[in-house]
Amino acid sequence: MTQTSTTLTSLTATQLLQGYRAGQFSVVEATQAFLSRIERLNPSLNAFCLIDAQAALASAQRSDARWQAHRQLGAPVGALEGLPVAVKDLILTRGWPTLRGSRTVAADQDWSVDAPVVARLREAGAVLVGKTTTPEFGCKGETNSPLTGITRNPWNFARTSGGSSGGSSAAVSAGLVPVAIGTDGAGSIRIPAAFCGNVGFKPSFGRVPAHPLSPFGSVAHVGPHAMSVADIALTMNVAKQPDARDWTSLPEDRSDYGIGLNDGVRGLRIAYSPTLGYVTNLDPEIRAGLDQVALVFESLGALVDAVDPGFEDPLEITTSLWFAAARQVFDGLSGSQQKLTDPDFQAQAELGGRITAADLHALNLRRGLLGSQMRQFMQGYDLLLTPAIAIPAFAAEPAGHRPMDPHAMLGWTPYSYPFNLTQQPAISIPCGLTLDGLPMALQLVGPMFGDALVLRAARAYESLHPATRPIL
Repeated sequence: MTQTSTTLTSLTATQLLQGYRAGQFSVVEATQAFLSRIERLNPSLNAFCLIDAQAALASAQRSDARWQAHRQLGAPVGALEGLPVAVKDLILTRGWPTLRGSRTVAADQDWSVDAPVVARLREAGAVLVGKTTTPEFGCKGETNSPLTGITRNPWNFARTSGGSSGGSSAAVSAGLVPVAIGTDGAGSIRIPAAFCGNVGFKPSFGRVPAHPLSPFGSVAHVGPHAMSVADIALTMNVAKQPDARDWTSLPEDRSDYGIGLNDGVRGLRIAYSPTLGYVTNLDPEIRAGLDQVALVFESLGALVDAVDPGFEDPLEITTSLWFAAARQVFDGLSGSQQKLTDPDFQAQAELGGRITAADLHALNLRRGLLGSQMRQFMQGYDLLLTPAIAIPAFAAEPAGHRPMDPHAMLGWTPYSYPFNLTQQPAISIPCGLTLDGLPMALQLVGPMFGDALVLRAARAYESLHPATRPIL
């Protein structure tokens, strides 16, 4: 072995693939290094709810054989050949139970179907390591549940990892895997990415096919966590491939997100909105950090305007639609199952029971107006720059630790949920640490279908300020 386990687990996905190609180390060696790190750190972090070392090592051995044939005979290898990847436990993964963070889901049933993104990962040669923690049914922006307990932040174990993709985010930031797949229905990729200090990308709705579709409807996106934008682009090239099971998915996109990734932002028009016109709880350190981010983009040649998009806080739209969906899921459970659910999910379902069909119709009309307004706003700008989140990571607490209402659910993350309603691509990128040593993050929002542009701009910032991991 030419490199230590610590060195291997500090490599990005792109660097690992380069090492495999050059024969510097094997897939088995890298996989063993990540599994060893998981064994050491996961008991404290609780990022994984399922780890299958035997399956991962068997997959790694097959991948090593393909790399050897590639080096000797020029045989093809997958785009993610030998790359250890984790999958959020809301996403079907053949051979493993998908419990969705819930005690209501029976583990002893048929698990023979891969969700589209998992099928594409396997086809690309990824080594699937395990499933990452999520709150029950992905219902909130922190990762705790009666089934799996509390997932903690790698930068400070007393703080939350965020959610609902908190396990995926914590796993990447802690170096347990180079890439993890999450979902984002109101910020569930970007919130934990901001709290844990990694790159989290929510693609345009439908760009990454899903099956089955989320019970929370057309706000739910599938996307990756990684430590670099190049790794996000690499993973997206695989994840965005079509799957006929998702009738809401976008037409096939055969472009390579890695091409043009380093073209910079010179001449791009960026709207900088630190409060979106309505945010009142923005942490002063994060505000100061984002002002510096805007100056960085100006120094890179972008045309940065301080301007708000002009819409009111859509918190009521988001939470009402969410609570109504929670009620539908809750009503599909038996009485005994309902008693097993997270008190936060129960509270959401109770609130959802107060929403009428007329309310839902009015909410969807308001959502449509917001989407139209943002499409028109983006005609004048290439990108929108905001904070990724209003506050640093707060204390890690058990499920039900505070009363559930719209503000408790999402009031502290006012920059994320608007762009689930509008379905635009958005990315969270680390941009420094607070005085307490907690990550801060920027958000770049692109026009609908402008996924490659968002990645290109994120890469421009990252080229000057790369993400760093905590020392663990």
